Amino acid sequence: MSLKIRLSRGGAKKRPFYRIVVADSRSPRDGRYIEKVGTFNPLLPRDSADRIQLDTDRVKHWLSNGALPTDRVLRFLDAEGLMKREPRNNPEKAKPGKKRLEREEAKRAAEEEKAAAAAEAEKDAAEKAAAETEADDAAAAEEEADEEATDAVADEEAKEASE
Repeated sequence: MSLKIRLSRGGAKKRPFYRIVVADSRSPRDGRYIEKVGTFNPLLPRDSADRIQLDTDRVKHWLSNGALPTDRVLRFLDAEGLMKREPRNNPEKAKPGKKRLEREEAKRAAEEEKAAAAAEAEKDAAEKAAAETEADDAAAAEEEADEEATDAVADEEAKEASE
């Protein structure tokens, strides 16, 4: 008889409550069990003392008799310090496929190209604005020189007229 320490679901619809039980591995999830060794209430906050309750002496007894915990119960036992849970190898299922990688790379390249074009256009606009400012400054300097020349001519004419 292969023994498991596992969760047996109770509670109402959308309001789960679990018993931590020792059961024959062939019996149904919520079916007959040998002994109840604790409870788990996932609706309580993680830091609540009542979230997970274990009878550690009975758990140690059943572990020594060869009962194997399920993954979730193994997490609880690791948190209590009764067993050591080895880190799992995470499969690369979620890694995107080749076509998606190619599409993302093409999209990224297009965005970089667009950003480079925008930067170049901004640079050209800045150069054009600088050239316009220089032209405006040169025109203003030319106008000032013309005004000074006309003022000087007017001053000379005024001097000649007063003489």
